[in-house]
Amino acid sequence: MPTIIMTRWPVKLDGSVKAKAMTFLQKLSADDTTPGLHVEPIRQSVDSRVRTGRVDDSYRAVMFRLDGSGETHYVIHGVWQHDEAIAIAGRLRLKVNPVNGLPQIEEATPLSAVTQAPAVQFSVDSTLTAPTAIAPPPDVAAVQAVAAQPLLERLGHSREALVDRLGVPAAVADAAMAATDEDAVLQLAQRHEGWLGLMLVDLATGDSIETIVARMEIEEAPDTGDEDEDLLTSLKRSAAQAQFSFIEDQEELRRVIESGDFGAWRIFLHPAQRRYVEKSFSGPFRLSGGAGTGKTVVLVHRARALARQEPGARIVMTTFTTNLADALRDGLTELDPRMPIADGLGRPGVRICGVDALAAEVIRAAGAGISEAVHTVLGDVRNDLTGRVPSARWRAIVDAAHTTLPTEVANDTFLAAEYTTVILPNRIRTEDEYLRVRRPGRGTALDRAKRRAVWALVAAYRAQNRIDGQLDFAEAVTVAAAYLESAGTTPRHLADHVLVDEGQDLSPGHWQLLRALVAPGKDDLFIAEDSHQRIYGARVVLGRYGIRIVGRSQRLTLNYRTTAQNLRYAMTVLEGGSYLDLEDNPESTGYRSARSGPAPTVVDVASIGAELATAAKFIEGWLSQNTPPETIAVLVRDRYQRDRVVVALADRGIGARAVDRDRPGVGRVLVMTMHRAKGLEFSKVVLAGMVEPESTRRAAGSEADDAETLEAELRDRSLIYVAATRARDELVVLRRR
Repeated sequence: MPTIIMTRWPVKLDGSVKAKAMTFLQKLSADDTTPGLHVEPIRQSVDSRVRTGRVDDSYRAVMFRLDGSGETHYVIHGVWQHDEAIAIAGRLRLKVNPVNGLPQIEEATPLSAVTQAPAVQFSVDSTLTAPTAIAPPPDVAAVQAVAAQPLLERLGHSREALVDRLGVPAAVADAAMAATDEDAVLQLAQRHEGWLGLMLVDLATGDSIETIVARMEIEEAPDTGDEDEDLLTSLKRSAAQAQFSFIEDQEELRRVIESGDFGAWRIFLHPAQRRYVEKSFSGPFRLSGGAGTGKTVVLVHRARALARQEPGARIVMTTFTTNLADALRDGLTELDPRMPIADGLGRPGVRICGVDALAAEVIRAAGAGISEAVHTVLGDVRNDLTGRVPSARWRAIVDAAHTTLPTEVANDTFLAAEYTTVILPNRIRTEDEYLRVRRPGRGTALDRAKRRAVWALVAAYRAQNRIDGQLDFAEAVTVAAAYLESAGTTPRHLADHVLVDEGQDLSPGHWQLLRALVAPGKDDLFIAEDSHQRIYGARVVLGRYGIRIVGRSQRLTLNYRTTAQNLRYAMTVLEGGSYLDLEDNPESTGYRSARSGPAPTVVDVASIGAELATAAKFIEGWLSQNTPPETIAVLVRDRYQRDRVVVALADRGIGARAVDRDRPGVGRVLVMTMHRAKGLEFSKVVLAGMVEPESTRRAAGSEADDAETLEAELRDRSLIYVAATRARDELVVLRRR
C-alpha cells in the first residue's frame, strides 16, 4: 500500500471536486495500480518522478512518486483542471535543497521548451498555479531608489548569507533583500509555504542567521546515492513537516482533505511546535507565548501523542473556563476523532473539563470521606457540599460588619484575593495561624490589629457558608487538593499526565489540585500560559505550590493568527504595564507575526448612538464583500453592552446573535463579551466601548488599595490585548471620547 504525503495545496477545491479528490486518494493509498486512476508520467517533464492521476474527466492530481524504504510514496501537490494540471506537472521538480537539506518543490522551464527559453527560472512558491503566474524578481535598483536602505540590509543580512547559509533560492533572496520594511518581507513570506516562508518571517523580525539555522535544525543534505531515499529522509525532518505531512491511514487522509486551509493546524506544525509535542520532560514543563502563537495547538497534539505512546494512560486536559475546556475537547476530536475520551477522573483516556469541574468531581467521588479534607482546610465539618457561595457574599459580610478596617482593605475585592491567595492555600484555620502566615506578593501590609480584623470577617464568611452548606470555588479546589493529598503515605493520584491551558488564570488552589492529581515525575505537568492574557484572578508563582520548573521552560514567539499590523496595536495596549510570568520573571514582548494586512482602524465616537451606527457601517461593508457573517464579531465589555449591540444591529437589518456560554454558531454576526471571546478567532473584529486602559485606575474607586488598583489596570490591559488579538485580518476599534 503506497504512503501518501500531503502538502499544503496551492488551490482550494469546491465541495464536489473535493469529494472526488478524496475518493481518488483513498484508492491511490490502497493500490496505485487500481484501474481508472491513470497514474501516468509526463513526457519531457523537468522531474521524472512527477505523475498525474485521474480525479474525474475534468480534473487531475499532480504528484511525485518516490520509491524508497521498501515502499512507494506519493507526494500530493494539488488538483487542477486537466490541461492546467498537465502544464504544471511538466515544470515541477521535487528536490533536496543542497544547502539546508530540506525538500522543496520548484517550478522550472519544461524540457520541451528549453530551445525557446534556455535560462531556467526557479521558484519554491507553491502558490503559483498557472504557467503565467511566475513573476520575475522585483527590480532591485528601482526598489532601492525609493528606500535609503532595504530592511534586511539594515539588519545586517546579505544576499550571500541567505543563499549560501540558509538555502534561500536566489530569486527569492533578491526579492527579500530589496524589501524596504517588515511588512514587505512578510508579504513575500505569505507567498511561500513551509520552511522558506518561516525563514523569511524570522529574517523580517531580526533573527540572526545562526538563530534560524538552529531553530530550523538545518544540517547537511543527505547523500546516500539514492535520490528517492534522500528525499524521504529530507521530508521527515522537523522543518519539512511544516509543509509536508505523512498520512498514516485513510481516516486521517479524509480529515486532511475535508479540513482545507482552516484545518491546516492539525496537519502542519512549525518545527518549534512539533518539538514540544514530541519531547519528553523530566518534570513539569512550561510553554509560554503570546496570543495566536499556537500554545493550545501544541497542547492538543501533545495529548494525542501521549495517548498513542501510552495506551491506557490517564490524561487530563484542563483550563480555567468551561468554554475553553469545550474548545480543547473540540480541538482534540477534530485532530483525531478516535482519541479515547474518558468520562471520569482516574479512567483511561483523555479527561477534558474545566479545573473547577475537576474539583467537583473529586468531591463527589469522595462522598463522606471528604470530611477530613474539609476540616484540614476550613477547620470545621460539613455534610452538604453541593451548594456554591453567591458572588456577593463578601460584600454582604462587609456591609453587615462593624469593622475598624480602612475601606481599601474592607472591600470584597481585597478580601476575596486575601482569602484565595493567602488563607486557603496555606490551610489557615485559626486567627493565630493567620497572624503568623507570610503574605508574599500581596502588596498591602497588615499589622496585627488589621490581621485580627480581617480574620473576624473571614470567620463570619465561613460561618455563613457553613450554615448554608456551601463552598465557594476557591474553597472547593483547596478541599479537593487536600483530599487527594491525605491518603496517609500514598496520595490519591488520579492521572498520569496533566496538560493545562491558559495557566496564567489559575489560582493557588487550582495549582495545588493539579499538583495532587499526578505524581511528580516524567511528563507529569505540561503548562501553557501567557501572562499578558491574565484576565482572571491574581498573579501566581508556581514554585510556591510544589510545581518547580527549574529550567524546563520555553517560549513560542511566532503568531499565526493575527496580522503584524493588528499585533502591533495589541502590543501597544500592554505598554506601561509590568507583567511577570508563572516563574516570577518579567514577561517578554518579543512576538512577531507570519502575516501582513491592513492597519487597524481606530475611530473616536462621541456617543453610544454614534458607536452603534459606526459598528453597523463597518459590518455592512464587510457583508457586502461576501464575508461570512459568523466570521465577524463585535466584542464588548459586559452583557448589557452585548445585548444593546444585538438590538441595534437588528434595527439596521443585520442579523446578529448574542453569545454567552453556548457555541457561536453560524449565519449571523456574533456579539459577545471580551472574556467570552478568549480562545476564539474571527476574520473581522469590532471592539466597542473602548476607553484608555489608564481609566481603570479611576474606575476602581477609592475602596481599592494601590496594589489592587494596579492589578485591575493590568487585567484591563490584558483584556483589551486578548480582544484585539481575536482578529485574523481586520480590526476596528471604536473609542469613546
